[in-house]
Amino acid sequence: MPRTSKFSRKIAGTKTEEQIVAANIDTLLIVASLQHEFNPRRIEGYVTLAWESGARPIGVLNKSDLCEEVTVQQAKSEVIALGVRVVATSAFRGDGITQLREIARSGTSAFLGSSGVGKSSLVNALLGETRQGTRDVRAADGKGRHTTTTRQMILLPAGGLLIDTPGIRELQLWDASAGLAHAFPDIQTLAQDCRFRDCRHQSEPGCAVRAAQRGGALQAERLASFHKLGSEERFIEAKQDAAVRARQAKAVKRLMKQQNRFYRDRGR
Repeated sequence: MPRTSKFSRKIAGTKTEEQIVAANIDTLLIVASLQHEFNPRRIEGYVTLAWESGARPIGVLNKSDLCEEVTVQQAKSEVIALGVRVVATSAFRGDGITQLREIARSGTSAFLGSSGVGKSSLVNALLGETRQGTRDVRAADGKGRHTTTTRQMILLPAGGLLIDTPGIRELQLWDASAGLAHAFPDIQTLAQDCRFRDCRHQSEPGCAVRAAQRGGALQAERLASFHKLGSEERFIEAKQDAAVRARQAKAVKRLMKQQNRFYRDRGR
């Protein structure tokens, strides 16, 4: 079928290759755990890739039963993921499950997130039965181990298709320039007043973005996250170009060998 959306990242490891995690997705449910050290900045990376994919991102803050500041963390996440709906859930207690069913019932949705955030437990809660295997996270730091190792498409009783994906331990951008613009609309708006149109908001004079950060209108952490994701994007682009050049050089070398072999055999 023709693709209407595509969520992809750089494949884990040193190879410069694209890994397509899911395609033809209407809604990407970005799951984070409120247990232990909650890092809302990680959500920015997922939201950036989600906007790039063409699917609608929804933030899911799971394990709300293990957090005493759910409302505070939800508000922080909504500020970071501008324009993205954020739902607090608990697969154990049932918080937010009705909201997830309403979100997932129309179209195709996919769970994305790190190992141990409770994606499979949420699937079981949506199904009303234990179908997906789960494992306890480490008590010391709340980190999980891979339980789901393959992608699985599940028909939900209330309607809709849901894809459960393996936990992503290494999230690296792949062609996410448009996603960056969508994930950081506040910075894009401020950048319109920069002196230079190609301003990178680092050391250039007349930078409206850094001026807003100095004046307190823009959080330093948000600007740092924008720079970090932008650096990853440029790094991947450079590696992609290098990989293309290497493949082209190898193809030319192979062609020259074939040509030399042809003339050598003809001479015989």
